[in-house]
Amino acid sequence: MAATETIQIPLGFSAPDFNLLDTVSGTQKSLNDLKGEKATVVMFLCNHCPFVKHVWEQLISLGNDYLDKGIGFVAISSNDVENYPADGPDKMKELAASTNWPFAYLYDETQKVAKAYQAACTPDFSIFDADLTCVYRGQLDDSRPSNDKPVTGKDMREAIEAILAGKAVSEVQTPSIGCNIKWKA
Repeated sequence: MAATETIQIPLGFSAPDFNLLDTVSGTQKSLNDLKGEKATVVMFLCNHCPFVKHVWEQLISLGNDYLDKGIGFVAISSNDVENYPADGPDKMKELAASTNWPFAYLYDETQKVAKAYQAACTPDFSIFDADLTCVYRGQLDDSRPSNDKPVTGKDMREAIEAILAGKAVSEVQTPSIGCNIKWKA
């Protein structure tokens, strides 16, 4: 496991479109299908990463707290499943069902979507406003599997709350850190 940070790129870029398999429903889903009325959270996750496992419950809580407030959530796994079979679509579906994820869990088989979003790690988070312009690219909170800080979702919750209040999201953003995305050879 190589600890990798989110690539810090200038905010203000438009969310790249996609059309990926939703492992839960078995149907293709696009960004337009899943975007929220007020904002959209795009999360690059996977099943096996200890950094992702550490925050699962908070991600589920975020979805449950904000989906009915016009915030869309999209989880995408882009890992190489040949070398990491625990991240395959069947296992993604099992995980989503067993943990009651309230959002779609999409499979990026070609890894083109991860590259379009410049995702580097799991978890990797971006929040887009109603116009699908990136306003946040950072961590969930300060908790890591290796520290004793509680998983609260503080940083992302503050960004979402600012959007809901019609305020600007703070440009002071700490990168997420996690396992590197497992790129195909």
